[in-house]
Amino acid sequence: MEASGSVQPLSRFPIVRTARLDEARDAVTRVYLPHRLDSADGDRLRMTLNAAEAARFTVGFLVYGAKTRLDMPPTETSYHINLTTMGQTFASRTDGSRAMTAAHSSGLVLLPDQLNTVRWTGDAEQLILKVPRWRLESHLTDLIGHRVDSVIDFDFSFDLTTACGRSLLSAVEFMARELDRPGGVAEMPIAREQLETFVLTELLSAVPSPYSDELLRPAEAVPRSRLKPVVEYMEMNADEALTPQELARVGCMSVRTLHATFQQELGISCMAYLRRLRLDHVRTELLRAGRGDIRVTDVAMRWGFFHPSRFAQQYRERFGELPSDTVKRHLAS
Repeated sequence: MEASGSVQPLSRFPIVRTARLDEARDAVTRVYLPHRLDSADGDRLRMTLNAAEAARFTVGFLVYGAKTRLDMPPTETSYHINLTTMGQTFASRTDGSRAMTAAHSSGLVLLPDQLNTVRWTGDAEQLILKVPRWRLESHLTDLIGHRVDSVIDFDFSFDLTTACGRSLLSAVEFMARELDRPGGVAEMPIAREQLETFVLTELLSAVPSPYSDELLRPAEAVPRSRLKPVVEYMEMNADEALTPQELARVGCMSVRTLHATFQQELGISCMAYLRRLRLDHVRTELLRAGRGDIRVTDVAMRWGFFHPSRFAQQYRERFGELPSDTVKRHLAS
């Protein structure tokens, strides 16, 4: 995602544009973490920071326009993921590890228990994620089915040219575009949270860690009877913002086991099964409605369908007709 000569990522979420080193440092401190900022050619500084901030997940775009050096002490509370989209950075950390990133080919993970130093080239640009420890570690716990209560020892740098690396970068770029788009996920908290969760899964898949082999290992399915409480919970709460993590906890299994069991026993993913339940509820409401007192969009949104065209396509795939045709046929009967 190159920003030069075009609209910069996350332009709907401007934090600061400045040529002053102190203002640049203060803005990054406020959004990401305290640090020391120096520049070898500060007179060229043309810093921009755009960021969609949230307590659970922050994604931002940062460019300095000059050679800079950031010294960042341990935060203890957050992981920072730097995805270089232009230029290069050169980094080191407390344990002696060194790394280099280049545009669309490599990134960094700044661990919460390490002091990190990162030097930027003058043309460097990055998409940067800030993820609280509790969220990323609890997400990993849900995926593997046993507790993670210490810092995830990710490799310092990681490859963005692998299949998983490309998927991670594409997911973050997609998220930035959707946040920028009027009517996109910035205005739909449930959809935004689901997209954040997807990005976290991509991150855990793309960046080597002591848990990588476990995540790559095929999950074993459990007996179909173990799905009963999950299915009952889905049926009772189909109008709520359910997630695979929540459903896995109901079934006392990992998210990966949940997915494997749904696929093996029902031939469908858990979220596809939930979508089918919700479509059934929509159809029931449309068929029960009195004459002229129903709006398809209102019913669809009540059951978690926020994209009208996508909803209409899914409805037709399941029932062989558009929701508007169901209403018309019902009113004509």
